[in-house]
Amino acid sequence: MARPIAETPILTGNDARRFDRAMRNLKPAPKREILAQRKAYKLAKQRATFFMP
Repeated sequence: MARPIAETPILTGNDARRFDRAMRNLKPAPKREILAQRKAYKLAKQRATFFMP
C-alpha cells in the first residue's frame, strides 16, 4: 500500500523573503537552451515507440 504524502513545509523568515525575491526576478531562459531542449524533446519523441494492439 502507498505511504501517505507528507505536508509541504511552509517557508518563513529569510527563506520566504529570498524565495519571494527570486520568484519576482525571474529571467527567461537563453534561446540556445530553449532550442537544445526542443531538439532533445523531438529526439525522445521519435525514439519513444509503444506497441498498442
